[in-house]
Amino acid sequence: MKSISLYVDIQSPIHSIDPITKLIYTLVFILVPYILPHYEIAISCLILTLIILLTAKVIRQVIPIVSLSLLLISTIFIIQGLFYPGNSITAFKVIGIAFYHEGLRYALGISLKFINLLCCSAIIILTTRPSDLIEALVRLGLSPKLGYVMSSVLQIIPQMTGTTQKILDAQRSRGLETEGNIFIRVKAYIPLLIPLVMNSLIETNERSMALEVRAFNSKHRRTFLFEKKTSKKMLVIRYLILVFLLGAILWRFIK
Repeated sequence: MKSISLYVDIQSPIHSIDPITKLIYTLVFILVPYILPHYEIAISCLILTLIILLTAKVIRQVIPIVSLSLLLISTIFIIQGLFYPGNSITAFKVIGIAFYHEGLRYALGISLKFINLLCCSAIIILTTRPSDLIEALVRLGLSPKLGYVMSSVLQIIPQMTGTTQKILDAQRSRGLETEGNIFIRVKAYIPLLIPLVMNSLIETNERSMALEVRAFNSKHRRTFLFEKKTSKKMLVIRYLILVFLLGAILWRFIK
């Protein structure tokens, strides 16, 4: 069954890092360029993040994500270059339309932060299984019910996709025509809807009974099949990242 997760299942030093450490890094290095709005800070955060992505061997998966944002980034440069309130010095002209230095600098700052956000998010998305992240959050104190809801949301589309394919295969084996023009395809999906909806309702009922059998609503403290302890190395990395965040906040107030 295919998953909607973008997780890349390969071996790398970054994949072996626990999800909470990667989540802390992602959040901190997204926030720091906004706390210290200097080009050097944004570029430094972006370079470090790109090094991590290269180490994780997922840089190829990041390129399409960044490429899709180029249209938005181009729009930012055009709008800010033309209409930024502080515009005064002309940078260049295109068919008589002036683009201003101040607006382009402001657009560059926004674009660097946006690309940094995408790349930082890619670390947690591409190198961490969603189920592992949710389990780690539950271990930290996240409500098991909320964790289950998040996990279910991630599973709904893959499950329905798999069920749809099974029903289509069954219909084809009975002689239903599913290939051809758009009208034939739409017509083929009509007999698919009723079994798909019924199957979803049955699965929901079965899942609710399974949860009750496993004492999902129990008020007692939950235990885990495998107890995981955070290594001292990971704790040091977390503390260093948080110290970096604290330093950025203090520097902002001092300046």
